[in-house]
Amino acid sequence: GTMWRGAAAGLLCLAAACLLRRGFEPRARLLSAAELRRYRGAPGEPGLYLALLGRVFDVERGRKHYGPGGAYSRLAGRDATRAFASGDFTPAGLVDNVSGLSPPELLSIHSWLSFYSDNYDPVGKLVGRFYDENGAPTEALREVEAAIEEALKFQAESEQKKQQFPPCNSEWSSAKGTRFWCSRQSGGVHRDWAGVPRKLYSPGSQGSRCVCVRSTGPPWGQPDSSQHSDRGDLDNPHLEQYEGCHPLAEQCVLTG
Repeated sequence: GTMWRGAAAGLLCLAAACLLRRGFEPRARLLSAAELRRYRGAPGEPGLYLALLGRVFDVERGRKHYGPGGAYSRLAGRDATRAFASGDFTPAGLVDNVSGLSPPELLSIHSWLSFYSDNYDPVGKLVGRFYDENGAPTEALREVEAAIEEALKFQAESEQKKQQFPPCNSEWSSAKGTRFWCSRQSGGVHRDWAGVPRKLYSPGSQGSRCVCVRSTGPPWGQPDSSQHSDRGDLDNPHLEQYEGCHPLAEQCVLTG
């Protein structure tokens, strides 16, 4: 419904756009890659910094992780954005090139960015891939920010889908075959209805999966439609019944 969409847009703004645009004070320092390399926390060096998506943070408070000998010391003194997504700490992985990352990897970068914004002090911007010599965002930064927002939107939509069609419980045995059934917390979605098992086909993906479908009340997202048929989401076009199972049975056994 539109109400949900409005709320989601608000949440998205909190999550993505507003975090990404929160930015720094106009006086924020601009560092070159060579300058940033001097901040690896070794004796005689001026401090301990790291950069993520071109934003430089002072991670002195996390010295035991980021300082010399720490588990994450390779992230210090550089922008290794890609490694935050891939977990690849080889020289090839410790780079700021984020092209070709999947939506979950982009979300991982986004949550690390939130983590540093919440826990460490911003220092300024790294001149290079994500900011130009005036500290203005580059095309590359705009592209990755747009991709992160897209991934967040997709995540919110799949969350919403999971509320509408929670996954079934299932078990298999060689004697009995596969049993699907629905309960009020199947799929980890706690709700006040159990629902009945159906195959859900998602546009663009192969095969189907078992979901629990509400079988009474108005269809999802139409609480006020008075002329509905009191069949919940049973008439959703992406659903199919399991053969050999009663249409309203809360469980279903498929042999073979």
